[in-house]
Amino acid sequence: MANCRNRSSLSHAHLAAVVVSAATVLLITRRAAAEAEVIHLNFYMHDVVTGPGATAAEVVNGTGSEPALFGKVVVVDDLLTEGVDRCSPAFGRAQGFYVFAALDAPALLFSMNVVVTTGPYSGSTVAVMGRDDFTRWPVRELPVVGGTGRFRMARGYALVRTAGEHGKNAVLHIHLFVHALLAV
Repeated sequence: MANCRNRSSLSHAHLAAVVVSAATVLLITRRAAAEAEVIHLNFYMHDVVTGPGATAAEVVNGTGSEPALFGKVVVVDDLLTEGVDRCSPAFGRAQGFYVFAALDAPALLFSMNVVVTTGPYSGSTVAVMGRDDFTRWPVRELPVVGGTGRFRMARGYALVRTAGEHGKNAVLHIHLFVHALLAV
């Protein structure tokens, strides 16, 4: 019988510790949410696959069949600018890849780090990863899945629109809405 009472006491103590831990996590989460700020970044990504100064490389051809190009993989280190013109002031780099990941249409799995190289967020990154169905929707929404520096523990979304195309080369207009902790 004494063993049963001890087990009951341990069980109540364990339950109390769980409740206190949960309350602490809730307070920390509320504090972090209160300290988060919403940052809107607006820039252009210059995806240059062909010609001199290419910043994107097709590393896997995939099936190669139209329209989907299923399995094609392109790695990027694209220039980001403040304006649509490639000669506009630089904002940063988009480093990552995109994969043609649908069998029936050229929809992409898009994964990039937005590396900010100028301004108050210089040295910080935002990680964006999601589906880019660029032939079906004029404006696509991709999730922000993390970040570093000023964008530590970032969440949010990117609105992506194709601003121009020249063959395989494209310019994307990106509005990035980032909820991040005040850091660094």
